[in-house]
Amino acid sequence: MAVPEFQLPSGAKLPQLAYGTGTLWIKENEADIDRPTVDGIKLAIELGYRHLDGAQYYKTEAELGVAVKESGVPRSEFFISTKAISPVDVEGSLRTSLQKLGMDYVDLYLIHEPFSAGGNEQVLQDAWRGMEGCLEKGLARNIGVSNFLIPHLDAVLKIAKVKPMVNQVELHPYLQRTQLVDYLKAQDIAIEAYAPLGPLVKARPGPIDDVTARLAEKYAVSESVILLRWVIQLGIVVITTSGRKERLQEYLKQVPSFQLTDAEVQEISAEGKKKNYRAFFADAYGKDCFD
Repeated sequence: MAVPEFQLPSGAKLPQLAYGTGTLWIKENEADIDRPTVDGIKLAIELGYRHLDGAQYYKTEAELGVAVKESGVPRSEFFISTKAISPVDVEGSLRTSLQKLGMDYVDLYLIHEPFSAGGNEQVLQDAWRGMEGCLEKGLARNIGVSNFLIPHLDAVLKIAKVKPMVNQVELHPYLQRTQLVDYLKAQDIAIEAYAPLGPLVKARPGPIDDVTARLAEKYAVSESVILLRWVIQLGIVVITTSGRKERLQEYLKQVPSFQLTDAEVQEISAEGKKKNYRAFFADAYGKDCFD
C-alpha cells in the first residue's frame, strides 16, 4: 500500500509520511559535504521516501541537494521543504538555500520559529510579506510557518494576502496541542508533526506505554508505527527520521497497511493527556506551555 497523500490548501499534494534531515543529521558547520548524511538521505530516497524535510538551521541543505541529484529520481517526484533560520530577509536566505540545494525552487518554505522576532509583531509581519514574495517569484511553491502559537499566527493573518499553508510543530500524545490544532483546522492551515516518537524514545516511562505495547502486538507492528499511524489518522502530516534501513522500510510498509479503530485513536489521546512532555523550544515556549 502507498503512503497516504495530504492535499494543502494550495492544491499541492504531499506524502503524509516525511523523512526529516534534521535531528539525526544536523551539523555544526557547513564547511564540507558530509557523505554519511548524503548516503543516509539517499537510502531514504531509494526506499521510497519522496517528502524530504530540511532547514537552514540543520546545515544539511547541500547534502540534501547532492542526495536528490545522485538518486537519479526526477526533481518533480519530490516534495522538498526548507525553513528560514531568521525572520529577516527570508527571500535572500531562500536564494542562498536554493544555491546549496542546487534547485530552482522548494515545494515548501517555512519560517522556522517565531521567537527570533523577540515578540515584535512587526518583524513577523515583515517576514511574512517576504514569504509571500518568495511565493510570487516562484522560489517556493507553498509557504508556511513552524513552531508558531496562536498569537504569532494572529499577527501574520492580520496582514497576510496568502495565509500560511502549513504550521509544523512538535506533536505527539504527550504534546497534543489541542487548542492550536483546532485553531489551525478552523483557519484551513495544514499541520505537520515533528518528533512524533518522543513518548517512546525520550519520555518513558509514561501512561501510553501499555496501550502502544498492546496495539503493537495486536497489529504485529512496532510501537513506533502505532504512534505514526495515530498522527496520520488525526489528519496530520508526520515527519520522522532514522539511519537504519530496517526501520525506514518498516515505516513505509507498515504505516499504510492498517488502521487503528476510532476507539484506539481516542485511547492513545486520552492516556497521552495524563502526561506533558516537550523536547524542543521548551525555554522559548515557557515550561508550563503545552499547547
